[in-house]
Amino acid sequence: MEQTLKGKHIVLGITGGIAAYKSAYLLRLLIKAGAEVQVVITPNGKEFITPATLAALSGKPVVSEFFAANTGEWHSHVDLGLWSDLMVIAPATASTIGKMVSGVADNMLVTTYLSAKSHVMVAPAMDLDMWAHPSTQRNIATLMADGVEIIQPGSGELASHLTGKGRMEEPEEILRRVEAFFKKKESLSGKHVVVTAGPTYENIDPVRFIGNYSSGKMGFAIAEEAAARGARVTLIAGPVALQTSHPAIERIDVRSAREMLHQAENAFADCDIAILSAAVADYAPAECADSKIKREKTDGMTLQLVKNPDIAATLGKEKGSRILVGFALETDHEMENAARKLINKNLDMIVVNSLQNPLAGFNKDTNQVTLIKADNTSKAFPAKTKREVAADILDEIEKLK
Repeated sequence: MEQTLKGKHIVLGITGGIAAYKSAYLLRLLIKAGAEVQVVITPNGKEFITPATLAALSGKPVVSEFFAANTGEWHSHVDLGLWSDLMVIAPATASTIGKMVSGVADNMLVTTYLSAKSHVMVAPAMDLDMWAHPSTQRNIATLMADGVEIIQPGSGELASHLTGKGRMEEPEEILRRVEAFFKKKESLSGKHVVVTAGPTYENIDPVRFIGNYSSGKMGFAIAEEAAARGARVTLIAGPVALQTSHPAIERIDVRSAREMLHQAENAFADCDIAILSAAVADYAPAECADSKIKREKTDGMTLQLVKNPDIAATLGKEKGSRILVGFALETDHEMENAARKLINKNLDMIVVNSLQNPLAGFNKDTNQVTLIKADNTSKAFPAKTKREVAADILDEIEKLK
């Protein structure tokens, strides 16, 4: 077998399900592919497969308890989280998935997950009714929104002798997903990606502003995904209540459209790719009062608005060989409006979504997009989490290079 994972550090988490026997096969495949694997198993997992078997395959003592039974040595979940390049939990029971979502750190595996700085893959395994239960599906959706990659279970005969969806994916397919992750992880290595995200606020007075409902979730997901692929990312963020996690992301906070334009032009000078996902206010008050405007001083108020600079159009004129991607959030005639914007602003690709779609738009954890390229080709995607949408967008951008 080709050493496709040579030098990679993988934490393999195993939980208490009958599918744990497949974990031994997966472990062997990872080792043969060149990975260094540390197994972390839950107490119930040891009821299905022994640590001795797993240690023999991995060449490392298996970690299960917070303290080693014989020596009392403390197993540091923090060190494991820093050591790993990838964490794979296979099988993942409904119980462990629920603990991961709610942060119940009562065993070494969940504690390691909460400390992991690396990407995490989860391969669920349970009976069909447990898998289909609304609580499980809510938990799966939450993990996906948190950036966890779910390796969907397959269908077939289960341990209960019922037939349906719930079988842990086969080890060979999990290995393929692991190899694909590391291949993708390096796909933007050496590239500088600029991302704008969130709203802009245009001040009326020191306490009031014109703005919109953008949460910044889409732009932040794009920034995290680009960084995970090896890019150096400059994230220019309007006023949002979000945090970044990847160390390769440099965040610049701005408030107004003019501030965002200034920072975008600075970052654009040496970037390779710019993705403009921010919802920039088209207009701003002509004047901003120095102090709070008092209601009792007037029966009404008229605001004179002036056009804000068009960030996409400005960068489009300076584009050169850079890849420039814009967004179009529309309420009607979505494709026609987006196609016009693509041409007028000299974009290479535009991401179209609609406020008519309940799964898309502001403050959602999901989005449903269509991507239109400058060659007039388009590709529509089903509704997905915003991190998955970010991956789709970057996959298509990489084809433009």
